[in-house]
Amino acid sequence: MSALLSQRVQRSFSRSFHSYHEAACPQARIADLLVGALARAGAPARFGSVLELGCGTGHLTARLQRQFECPQMTLNDLSPAACQTARQYGATFLCGDALALDWPEMPSLIASASMIQWLPDPLALVRRAARALPEGGWLALSGFGPGHFRELSALGSQAQAPGLCPRHALAAAVAPDLDVLACGEDLLPLYFPSPREVLRHLRRTGVNGQARQNWTRARLACFEAAYRQQFGTAQGVSLTYQAVWIVARKPVGAAPIRKSASDGAASPCGHVRHRGP
Repeated sequence: MSALLSQRVQRSFSRSFHSYHEAACPQARIADLLVGALARAGAPARFGSVLELGCGTGHLTARLQRQFECPQMTLNDLSPAACQTARQYGATFLCGDALALDWPEMPSLIASASMIQWLPDPLALVRRAARALPEGGWLALSGFGPGHFRELSALGSQAQAPGLCPRHALAAAVAPDLDVLACGEDLLPLYFPSPREVLRHLRRTGVNGQARQNWTRARLACFEAAYRQQFGTAQGVSLTYQAVWIVARKPVGAAPIRKSASDGAASPCGHVRHRGP
């Protein structure tokens, strides 16, 4: 991550840290989805050591500890405020850019939810995680796809994260080293009474770290009118999250299943769910 982007994202999430947990309903649902997929893929009841990248306020941490025995957890986050999360869950805290830091050696599970989209090259992190696992180690990771916040993109907003990637790219990135057991995507639309409430939601969750919009009264009025016209529904105006995820495991004592990028781990990636209005 570039220094400028890193500082911007860190400031944005640090400002919103205390409002994030309550406001980030989609991220909580994604953490549920990821832990459920990990359990269904046959993960063991106990992970000896866990490295979680981008822990935030602990949506995924709580669910991992509830579902699995995790006696040794290391939590990473760009925001120093997340040390509170590590203390809350009895974990070691590793502060900084996940790509630049040294990681604990041979974690039995590397997990991350709703973080990699902030990296300009999220697949570099995915490949590093795949290489860092020991034989039998597990990877459970989610990000956001190219259709994420489609409403904002259509209106020319700069709030979009730089590292959106399709699920097939996640599968292809780990395929040289890991067996892909599950991957998929899910559309999670939210509805708000007004476009201003959409902007408020972005501020409360800190996901506007990439935005550099200088709002004037006229510009805000124009944005609201266009948003209502294009994305107004009987339920309110929409804001759509597109979650993508992958669960994979490093083979034990055998060559991994190799899949080409064009294969895209076709069978495991067959799980696609769409929730629309």
